[in-house]
Amino acid sequence: MKNNEGDKGMKVVILAGGFGTRISEASHLKPKPMVEVGDKPILWHIMKLYSHYGYHEFVICCGYKQEMIKKWFADYYLHSSDITFDFTQKNKMIVHNNISELFEVS
Repeated sequence: MKNNEGDKGMKVVILAGGFGTRISEASHLKPKPMVEVGDKPILWHIMKLYSHYGYHEFVICCGYKQEMIKKWFADYYLHSSDITFDFTQKNKMIVHNNISELFEVS
C-alpha cells in the first residue's frame, strides 16, 4: 500500500528487541538490527525501503542493547556528513556536506 502525500501521521513500527541468536557470530557485540550490510545497519536498510514508498515516521521498539541503536541515530548526522572541527576558534564545527534522511525516529 503506497502512502499518498496527503496521508500524514502514518507511522511504521519496527520491532527491534531480539537477541539475534540465529546470527550470533555477527550480533554478539551489537543488537541484530545494527548488524551491518555494506556500511549501514540492517535497520537503516529497512527504513530506506519504507521511506522510498513515502513512509518517513518510525517507531523503533528496542530491547536488547537498545543504547547502541539510540547512539547510532544520535550520531548519524555527525558520522554521515563531512565536518571540520576548528579548535582554534572555540571548538567551532563546520559542516561541509550535509547528508540527511527523511526519517523521524522515536
